[in-house]
Amino acid sequence: MKVLVVDDHVILRKGIIQILKNEFSNASFIEASNGIEALKLLTKKVLDIALIDISMPKIDGIEVVKKAKSSQISTPILILSMQPEEQYAIRVLKAGAHGFLKKDCDPEVLIEAVKKVLDGKKYISENVANMLVNTTTYKPVDSLIELLSDRELEVVRLMASGKSVKEIAQSISLSANTISTYRSRILQKLNLKNNASIVKFAVDNNII
Repeated sequence: MKVLVVDDHVILRKGIIQILKNEFSNASFIEASNGIEALKLLTKKVLDIALIDISMPKIDGIEVVKKAKSSQISTPILILSMQPEEQYAIRVLKAGAHGFLKKDCDPEVLIEAVKKVLDGKKYISENVANMLVNTTTYKPVDSLIELLSDRELEVVRLMASGKSVKEIAQSISLSANTISTYRSRILQKLNLKNNASIVKFAVDNNII
């Protein structure tokens, strides 16, 4: 079994690998630290599963999933995140991921999720399952977060974490002008006035 583990924090990669090694003794592991490396490996390697962090430099996890899907890469992808399920899980699943898992889950839950994905199924928590039921039975018209694209949501999260426009641009490999354009769109879509109001919106809506 070949497993790709992608996270920009080495200690987290090693921790995930150790947990999986204890359960899957025959597994071999390949590591990557960003989305660009992940896409190269997904393209070149025959892999059984990829575990990918949602928040990474250059290309985030959601973008990796979308690009992998458009390139018809068949490797199932399990997204790991510290971000709230209610803001990211459904976006990740709609993008084509095979599951969404919080990084602070118990090791047993990680193993369960990996086994399920390896069996060709999708892994979702009970909380996410309930959210999916709700989204199919009604669509809230007043959900401002739904107005944001995946990239705009990522910019909101990074701004709320204290990063400047220049730092965000460097982090996700875009120009400062492009980030400023995203910022303007965010302010317009959410009817906000400044960076402080973006931070407040992120906190109020559990984006960070």
